[in-house]
Amino acid sequence: MASPRVLITTDDFNLADEVAALRAGDKRVGAVCTFTGTVRDRNDGLNVSSMELEHYPGMTEKAIEAMIDEAMARFDIFGARVVHRVGLLQPLDQVVLVAVTSAHRGESFKACEFLMDYLKTQAPFWKKEQTPEGARWVDARVADDAALAKWGITASNA
Repeated sequence: MASPRVLITTDDFNLADEVAALRAGDKRVGAVCTFTGTVRDRNDGLNVSSMELEHYPGMTEKAIEAMIDEAMARFDIFGARVVHRVGLLQPLDQVVLVAVTSAHRGESFKACEFLMDYLKTQAPFWKKEQTPEGARWVDARVADDAALAKWGITASNA
């Protein structure tokens, strides 16, 4: 049985296992593009000791599934997988994985970038960072909205 396209989890993930599951048995695959996001120890000039991600179960998965459907419609890709962690994370922890398969690299690169741009602005996650000045909620950046706009999509949070 194929892996689901979306996984929201508190557990860490293994990049090699995720890619192997995505491309398993598909002889058409000539390219796999992945993006792995990790927790940084600084943001907006402040040290970050931890980050906590929250989501709305069910709604989050549905929104990301719709993003993958959009990527499948826009690009000549065979499959996509998004793994996103929630809960308390530390600097260096993996947060997100986007993996895309296609016949050729160009479509995989574009679809992977599209999905990340979409995730950064449209996925229903709430992120709180712990800094020396206390906890703070983190909003999408103007640059993230601009990245999404290059795909012809206006951010709903703008």
